[in-house]
Amino acid sequence: MSLQEQVMAEMKAAMRAKDSLKLEALRAVKGAILLANTESSSKDGLSEEEEMKLLQKLVKQRKDSAQIYKEQGREDLAEPELAQAEVIEQFLPEQMSEAEIEAKVDEIIAKTGASGMQDMGKVMGMATGELAGKADGKTISMIVRKKLA
Repeated sequence: MSLQEQVMAEMKAAMRAKDSLKLEALRAVKGAILLANTESSSKDGLSEEEEMKLLQKLVKQRKDSAQIYKEQGREDLAEPELAQAEVIEQFLPEQMSEAEIEAKVDEIIAKTGASGMQDMGKVMGMATGELAGKADGKTISMIVRKKLA
């Protein structure tokens, strides 16, 4: 079942349950998929990797918005954003823990022979490629910096 089909099935369930928050998040996902499909030059639609990147982008947007709202003391606006992020995260693969990410980064550092901050780009390139969809880029970057410093 493709991501678009999953989203449509969830939208129907949300409509039946009259869950407006979930429905709003799912409509945003559907809209982003449709937009990406029209921009995409391939006739097959989006690849699974592109779908994961799209979902991660949507989750990041929601979390960033919520953070801004919290900084401005607007909890009433931050809560729906976080709730929508949770709904969208359902479609992402299980996220790795920090310990698992650290182990993978150690493995990559050993593979590349990185010794300091000058090798961060090389390590980040491999790490983001191998951990795509399973870990947040910000978390990966923080761990790589800590290991190479």
